[in-house]
Amino acid sequence: MRREIIIGSRGSELALWQAQFVKTRLAQQFPDRLFEIRIINTTGDQVLDLALSKIGDKGLFTSQIETELQSGAIDLAVHSLKDLQTEQPEGLIIGAVCAREVPNDAFVSKIASSIDDLPRGAKVATGSLRRKSQLLSYRPDLEIVDIRGNVPTRLRKFDESDLDGLILAYAGLHRLGLDERISQVIPFEIMLPAVGQGAVAVEVRDQDHGVRELMPSLDDIPTRTCITAERAFLRRLEGGCQVPIGAHATLENGQVKLEGMVGSLDGRVVYRERVNGAIAEAENLGICLAEKLIKKGAAKLLDATRAEVESSAQTALLL
Repeated sequence: MRREIIIGSRGSELALWQAQFVKTRLAQQFPDRLFEIRIINTTGDQVLDLALSKIGDKGLFTSQIETELQSGAIDLAVHSLKDLQTEQPEGLIIGAVCAREVPNDAFVSKIASSIDDLPRGAKVATGSLRRKSQLLSYRPDLEIVDIRGNVPTRLRKFDESDLDGLILAYAGLHRLGLDERISQVIPFEIMLPAVGQGAVAVEVRDQDHGVRELMPSLDDIPTRTCITAERAFLRRLEGGCQVPIGAHATLENGQVKLEGMVGSLDGRVVYRERVNGAIAEAENLGICLAEKLIKKGAAKLLDATRAEVESSAQTALLL
């Protein structure tokens, strides 16, 4: 086993927090090894003038890092798990899933302590179609404004604007020590999170047994179980950042409880269901939940949404 291990990461403050977290944990467990973080720019970092839904959803924040991992230029990659595609690239696996932070979304506001307190017609920013759909379902009077950038950038844009609210992941704000910016931790009843939100994934080469031997020190089995159910749900629906899909799994009394949603872009239609079952059936539960929503009409809704998003993306590229 080589002594130096290279960790690949995006360069945002949050990504580097996650990479440093993994590096520190590994250094504590394996003091005879040297761990170095290498920053890799991704498409999602480079294209900042378009909404994510308008530039595609295949590995926007991961593909360049995964290419470096496949080539051997880095030894492991640290990602926000919600950024990973539901099918791993050839030769790569998720070696570890770190213990999950609170997965809820968070509401940031200059004028209101909660979404309920916003005045009619208030302007709320988000870069997520999932958040937009659920916000409009709950408060159809709101005006949703698109916003891009990493967490500090979005907060700066918000502070310099006339926006009334901003939606971000709680985990990102908390990990960067920005809890004072949170007006409300949004309940799941209002907004289900993205699949994998709040969890950190460590991706490795399938055949790199030396690095794989380090992974159990990072892996959190309850989190991995919940993520397995959520990702199976997303995979069956063929979802990504171009469609409004949310899910959240928990472990209670030896069972997996999984809730998921699929919505229209305008929030007028939201399908939402729950399933629960044995921990050993986590993946099947995700598929079962997806099938329940498909029977309600989710597949047709997603097809219509993809067509609408694609048309909007083509228009944006022509302008």
